[in-house]
Amino acid sequence: MEPDATWVPYDFQLANWTEEEEPAAWPHGLAMDSTGAQLVEYAEAATPPSDLIENTAQDLEVDLHNMVLKIHTDPIHVFEKAAWEFKVDVDMMKMKIHRYPASIRALGELYTVPTTVAIGPYHHGRDHLKPVEKVKHVAAYHCIRESGRSVQEMYDAVVAAAGDARRLYDGGTVGDEGEFLPMMFFDACFLVQYMLTCTRAGHAQMDPALRSFFDANDNDVYRDITLLENQLPWRVVEAVMAFRPVPLVEFVASLRGCLQDRKVQDSDEERFALDDGYEPPHLLGLLRYYIVGRSAAGKLPALPETDAISFSVSTIELAEIGVTLTANKATELIHMGIKKKGNLFAELSLAPLSLDDTRACLLVNMAALELCTTSSFQDADDEESAVCSYLLLLGMIVEREEDVHELRRRRLLQGGGGLTNKEALDFLASLHGLRLGSRYVRTMEEIENYKVKRKTRTKAHSFVYRNRKTMLAVFSAVTAVVGIVGTLKSLKIVH
Repeated sequence: MEPDATWVPYDFQLANWTEEEEPAAWPHGLAMDSTGAQLVEYAEAATPPSDLIENTAQDLEVDLHNMVLKIHTDPIHVFEKAAWEFKVDVDMMKMKIHRYPASIRALGELYTVPTTVAIGPYHHGRDHLKPVEKVKHVAAYHCIRESGRSVQEMYDAVVAAAGDARRLYDGGTVGDEGEFLPMMFFDACFLVQYMLTCTRAGHAQMDPALRSFFDANDNDVYRDITLLENQLPWRVVEAVMAFRPVPLVEFVASLRGCLQDRKVQDSDEERFALDDGYEPPHLLGLLRYYIVGRSAAGKLPALPETDAISFSVSTIELAEIGVTLTANKATELIHMGIKKKGNLFAELSLAPLSLDDTRACLLVNMAALELCTTSSFQDADDEESAVCSYLLLLGMIVEREEDVHELRRRRLLQGGGGLTNKEALDFLASLHGLRLGSRYVRTMEEIENYKVKRKTRTKAHSFVYRNRKTMLAVFSAVTAVVGIVGTLKSLKIVH
């Protein structure tokens, strides 16, 4: 069955979009299969085996008069089809646009629901997001004008890229094709125009009215477009960027240090390069990949086994065994763990963080992406669970507001604005239920090995730490007595 090949974008007059005359209908001419879905390129076996299709078709018969579904032969084929569809979903796990897992959804709408703009079908049509739909039309207009190409040409390219995109979303939410494809087009144009505002030339050359909107709503738009459920398949965005290019290196370089209070220097951009081997699923996946970074050592070697291991250590316990907290010079989250410092001490180092509502939201959504796309953290590369590991380590360290203050003193938490100590404590405590990331587990193993190898030293350090106030008081008293005795002796000699 051929899909409806016409689409008029709301009340826009297409003839006014370009200098050449445009047809009122935008035929995209994509051949569809019997279900109305394009073949999925992401999965190795995007179509079921031919024998499964034939057997399923032969096995089922519908008696329309009596409204009875009859199974003539072996019903195993029905189960085979369900198993095949499940396998396709698993194969596509890395590229799908996921819904929030229950543990993240329980955190509430602050971290899960867009406040300004809907990207993709999951939140499309919410009343409070409708005003920005007009801005998407404006963004599309400027994408087309700045490309120098026709509406028809750009729309056809988006349709070709979005042909199988419906399979990447939860099936009950995408709507029909007549709504889905225009939504892909407008949302992709909006994202491209926003990305341009994050680059020097793009921001300077942008239409003043559109730039004014992005400048006034920058924080809210950025928060919304990094939500897990508010994503567009990256290949759809690339289809628009093929007509209206975005300097992607500059865009990513400007945001990969977004968790810290830092300004990107020209030298940072010159040193930064995109990984040609990485295919992002969407914008959130792209940003997470470069915010996490890659470990230069790759998979770290296994540590010696210990009799027991604790998966939680307090700040006081770390201090007792001579482990201090320190901020990494590197900003990528993957760089975390225990580093020896001489014979008596060690450091637990983490990337610094400036924590406000927007960054907290980004961290939650990057963690949610890890939970959805990696079934087993321990069997995957450390980078695949780095955000979960990072958040769990911060949550392990802080139990009281005083611990948050200590993080600020150690420069692990930067800046004077953002979340208060109480808010930061509540935020990190709410994430204790995250799955244990591989770097978190390794850090716990490193702490245990440090205690075992330096058992005598750590006991001595623990004794000193626990009794430091008493020892300081005794030392002060002895010092005072020595001072008094010295004074008396000097007075006697003078007498």
